[in-house]
Amino acid sequence: MTPRGAGRFAPSPSGELHVGNLRTALLAWLFARSTGRRFLMRIEDLDRARAGAEEVQLRDLAAVGLDWDGEVVRQTERGALYDDAIARLTDAGLTYECYCTRREIQEAPSAPHAPQGAYPGTCRDLTEGQRARRRAERPAAVRLRAGVTEWAVTDALHGRYAGLVDDFVLRRNDGVVAYNLAVVVDDAAQGIDQVVRGDDLLSSAPRQAYLAGLLGAHVPEYAHVPLVLNPAGRRLAKRDGAVTLGALAAAGVSAERVTGLLLASVGLPASLPEALAAFTTDALPRDPWVLDPGELTSRR
Repeated sequence: MTPRGAGRFAPSPSGELHVGNLRTALLAWLFARSTGRRFLMRIEDLDRARAGAEEVQLRDLAAVGLDWDGEVVRQTERGALYDDAIARLTDAGLTYECYCTRREIQEAPSAPHAPQGAYPGTCRDLTEGQRARRRAERPAAVRLRAGVTEWAVTDALHGRYAGLVDDFVLRRNDGVVAYNLAVVVDDAAQGIDQVVRGDDLLSSAPRQAYLAGLLGAHVPEYAHVPLVLNPAGRRLAKRDGAVTLGALAAAGVSAERVTGLLLASVGLPASLPEALAAFTTDALPRDPWVLDPGELTSRR
């Protein structure tokens, strides 16, 4: 099989991964390996890093059988790349300073013909004098000056998906680069041409694909996979019970057992090599996996 690029898994080191995160990571690995791609690991630590979390996450990913190519990349080490991307967009006239608070955005009337939820453009056409006055009041965020209101992507599981593109934030007013900018720059720099992640992020894909085009980057292939939900229909979380490898190990459930259960939830054999041999996109479920965490410890 001819290598085609790379896939990736990119957790935020805010705590232990739960079985929903691990299921997505397994699927990202299977998508990449089954198509002859490299599989890269990136720690998205710009905003939500907890001491020791990265080490625990990498240990748990290895425990369920995942391997990755090359060194682990961390966003906090890549600031120059983000600065360069924003500078290029600014030189092209595609950014502007924004001084709006979250409350001001929520209370502002929508711009005519703008999609619901779009930034209303309050700061888009301020004069230099107005900007100077607002700078004295609070630091500025940097927004993209978008030329469209909607963009479409093609997803391996969802087909064509068109979503909102507004003047989204590239750098927050506290100086931290926004997720939508960082992920596009990182994927381009790492040669990632396949993005597999939870379908709660599907609505972000049109913004990111549009921004990639502005930066002259290749738009990756997308596959937004179903989440794991609790019995109440909400996204699984650590508060739901024993749903991390650490908690399950304390309850006598091995990492190998967890791997088998996660693979079975998407209709694949319980061992990773057999799952890789059997993996096809068409056979993957499109609906979320509703999991009662008690089932994990009852199947020891």
